[in-house]
Amino acid sequence: MKLHELSPAPGSSKAPKRVGRGIGSGSGKTAGRGHKGQNARSGGGVKPGFEGGQLPLYRRLPKRGFTNKFAKRYAIVNLDALNSFEDGAVVDYEALRAAGIVKKPYDGLKILANGELSKKITVKASIFSASAKEKIEAAGGKTEVV
Repeated sequence: MKLHELSPAPGSSKAPKRVGRGIGSGSGKTAGRGHKGQNARSGGGVKPGFEGGQLPLYRRLPKRGFTNKFAKRYAIVNLDALNSFEDGAVVDYEALRAAGIVKKPYDGLKILANGELSKKITVKASIFSASAKEKIEAAGGKTEVV
């Protein structure tokens, strides 16, 4: 097989519609744009959100809230998810990602105290809730802030 012999599978590719190529094509003359009006002109049409001069919805609705652009976003892990590790294991972001518990690291890893922990494990994370720290240490494990 040579490069010039390659072709797409039959029926997988379709030729583009050729508009404005004569009356016999079915889309000649006005080329599917209708007669006159803003959308018939070249460069015509309205921008997204434009409502014909009426005050648009995005301006009619009140502004609400505040987004802190300096806020840190953490990947959240609850204690009951850590029971899948063996006793004595060191649990960090890499271990959690390999286990499929966490997908993205964001700005760090945060451990929350939802559920019970029954294993003695060392947990390495950016931040722990106070009750999560207590529960890990009560189960005989250790917490390390990285």
